[in-house]
Order: sequence, then C-alpha cells, then structure tokens
Amino acid sequence: MSEPGGAPGVPAPREAAAAKWRRLDRRTVLVSACVMAGVAAGAALPAALGLAGGMPLWQAFGWVLAGAVLLIASGSVADYVRWRRTRYRIGPERAELHTGLLLVKRRSLARERIRSVDLSANPLLRILGLVKVRIGTGEHTGGESTLELDAVSKAEGERLRTELLARTATAAGPHREGVLAALDPSWIRYAPVSFVAPLLGGTAVGGVLQVSEWFGAQGKVIDWVRDRFQDTSLAWMAVVLVVAAVAAGVVGALGLWIEMWWNYRLEREPGGTLRVRRGLFTARSISIEERRLRGVELVEPLGIRLFGAVRLDAVATGLTDDEQDEHADLKVLLPPAPRAVADEVAAQVLREPVSPTNAARLTAHPAAARTRRLRWALASALLPLLTLAALGAWLTPVLLYIAGVCAVVALPAAVILALDAYRSLGHGISGGYLLARSGTVRRATVALQRGGVIGWTVKQSVFQRPAGVLTLTATTAAGAGAYSVYDAAESEGLEFASEAVPGLLEPFLVREHLATGCGAAEGGATIPV
Repeated sequence: MSEPGGAPGVPAPREAAAAKWRRLDRRTVLVSACVMAGVAAGAALPAALGLAGGMPLWQAFGWVLAGAVLLIASGSVADYVRWRRTRYRIGPERAELHTGLLLVKRRSLARERIRSVDLSANPLLRILGLVKVRIGTGEHTGGESTLELDAVSKAEGERLRTELLARTATAAGPHREGVLAALDPSWIRYAPVSFVAPLLGGTAVGGVLQVSEWFGAQGKVIDWVRDRFQDTSLAWMAVVLVVAAVAAGVVGALGLWIEMWWNYRLEREPGGTLRVRRGLFTARSISIEERRLRGVELVEPLGIRLFGAVRLDAVATGLTDDEQDEHADLKVLLPPAPRAVADEVAAQVLREPVSPTNAARLTAHPAAARTRRLRWALASALLPLLTLAALGAWLTPVLLYIAGVCAVVALPAAVILALDAYRSLGHGISGGYLLARSGTVRRATVALQRGGVIGWTVKQSVFQRPAGVLTLTATTAAGAGAYSVYDAAESEGLEFASEAVPGLLEPFLVREHLATGCGAAEGGATIPV
C-alpha cells in the first residue's frame, strides 16, 4: 500500500539515505524445515500402514521416507526463496516491506500511523530465539494495514517495538509506571468455572470419536463403552459419561489457562504505552498506546461472576482481533481476577483515583424492562417444550415425559436468568465516563470516555413503545464500536444521553415543561423515533 507523498514502493530521498534494508533472520528456513518434518512424521505411520497392504513393510516405509525427504526439502527451498525475496526497513517517515517472487508486493506504512507492534513466538521460535512481529495501524482494513515480519531475532523484535512506538513522554502524574499487575497463581481457580470447560469436554468426546473413525475403530470404542455399562441403567450411564466429559473439560481448561496466562504482566512504559506480556509455550507481547484508550470494560461470564471475579478489557481505537490467532485476546488487560483487583487495575490504567465502574451508582431501569425479559425468557423456554409435547402427543408418550422433565428444569431457570438480566441493567455517569451495564450469561460493564462518543442511536420498537422504554446506543471509534443502554425509561434515558455528551443530542430533543403547584418546572425530553 502506498502513502501520501510518494509513489508505491518508492521511498522518500531522506529515507533512502537514513535507512538500510534488512532481511529476516536466516533461521526462519530451519523453522520451516522443522515444521515440514513434523508434518511428515505425523503422516508417516498412517501412510506406511496404508501402503503395507500391497507391498512389503520395508518397501512401504522406504516410499514414506522418500516422500518425507521430498516434503522437507521442497518446504525448505520454498522458504529459502521467501527469505531471499523478503526485506524490510524502518525509515524516519515510514516502515516498508518488500516480498514475493512471481507476485512482488511492496507495502509501506507511515510511522505516524503505526499504533501497535505485537510480538509472538511459538515454542519452536522460542527455542531458536526468534519472534514474529506484527506492525499495525489499527485500521479495520485487513492485511493492508499490517506488516508482518516472520521471523526476526528476539533482540531485533524488541528494537523494532521500542523504535516504532517511541512517543513523547507523558506527565508522570500520580499513577506509577512499571508493573501494574502480575500473575497471581491463585487465579487459576476461575478456569474450571468458565465456559471453556464444558466446550473442551464436548470437544474431547468428539475428538475421540473422530480419531477412532479415522482408524476404523469407532464401532469398537462404542462397544467398549457399552460393555462397561451393560449392567447399568441408561440414566446412570448418561450421568457417568457427562461427569467424565466435564472432568476432561476441567483439565483442558486448566491447561489452556496455564498456556495463555503464565508469566502474565501488565506494564506501563515510559511514553504512555501499556504492554501485556503472557504465555507459557507461545509467548505474546501486546502493546496499547494510552492515547488510543477510550475506557475499559469489566466482563463477568456467569461462572466466574458467581465466584466474585471479573475480566478487564481495554476499549481502545484500532484494537482488532488477530485474524491468524483467534485466541490472541488482544484487548484483555487482566484475566479473570477478584473484583477488587480489577477495580484497582482499571483505576491505574485510566489514571483515575478510583475506577469509574466502582465510583458511581447506576440508575436502575423501569419495571417494564423486567416484564420484557420475563416474556422473552418464558417464550424461549416454552416454544421447544410445546413442540416436544406436540410431537409426543402425535408420536409417542415418551416425548411427553421428556417434555415434562425439561419443563421442571427449564422454566425456573428461564425466570431466574430473566430476573438476573433485569437486575444487571444499569447506566450512569462517573466524572468523564459514561457507564452502561447489561447481560446475564455474560454481564459486561463499560466505562466509556464521554469525549470518545461520536454519536447516539435511539431505537424504540413497536413493543417498546407501549412500555415507554427505548434503547440508546453510544457510537464510538473504539472497542466494539457501539455500546447500548437497553430498555431505559424514555424521558430519563434521553436526559442521560443529553447530559453524558452535551450538545450531541440536543438538536433532536423536544423538551416539555409542566408547571407544578409551586411554580417550578419539571423537564422531560422526547424525541421522534
């Protein structure tokens, strides 16, 4: 991609004299060779067994070995060509990357637009002392706003990060630099109660069945399980299998937590950059400029909320998820931790004496919001139950019994979740931040800088209108891009939006003043929706 002030791939004269072209680390070819060797080793045994049916075993292994050598050699040669054809340089005004053989790509980013330099290293890269560097502008334009160097030495990666994120130092203020938060091993107790545990348990069961099918042994696995429970009732067998799957999920969740959050540290560096470092096998280093920060979000999934823990996320401009690593969690500043710890870290991150999420009392929403949630919950629970009951009346009474058992569990659960969703609703203003909270299975409280709101969206459906409630959505260039206040009272919600960002909604409001007996006036705001 090209930048204003120069043709694509043609550096400014000043940069040509000040910067020199550099290559990736030569050991990247060794990395490719090791990866290809791993792929070859994984495919060797199934391939050899498949060939052994039509030829001697030694001959089958010979063919497999020849194929493995060819695979490793071709992968290494291809990566050597990539290494030879890739070069980069960091000039005073832009960062440039040239790569490609048949299709040559010449891309550059203006240094003033660079907002992130993230480092990551899988176990193989760490053994060789290498890191992968991703240089981004924070724009939502895919790969066009990112330069990726795969891979350079660890020292070179740190040099690039320091050089590209160098900014004018900010005032020290009352909040410290250095380490703001570090890993407390006791936080691992929140891993088993996250939603990851049951998902991993189901994945483990599916993985066993899938692998057994590859080797033609799925029937034997099912028969083995049936033999173990031949003298056991169907209900007890289901309970035991569910418990085993949950246990496998808990073990997997603990292992995933250790891999993701080991060596975790949140630091504030000179110049106003927040840096998150974490990872046991795959090390990650994520940088967020404080000038891009527009607030924080406290995320409370139901499991960890029951244990008094929350996760702290950054609300920052240009902070997008890593497309090549869906588990990168670039916005997470603090893993699930006790609420007091999260509030303290939020205050340090925002340079406030007290976290905005802990300093203001949120305004409750009207009873109509509770009624709406009860209706949604009961409708969601009753629809499948009525369908199951109808099928039972038509096909077999067994389905009627199943529908009755499900109703005993589902209907009270739906009511409890609906009431909790209502209690979770709230909004307010705390200093320079507006607050909005909602959700039950995943409750989230956002503290958004009032100056970061660029627009309001007011929605009122045909079902909200008779209830006198509406949904306000604050639009911002940071984080998710929009944060909503659901089912707020009509007049009170509009007053809140008008007060939170003065002048933004005023041209669309019509104020009605009702004289009181004392000659005073009560103000109400309405808006055509």
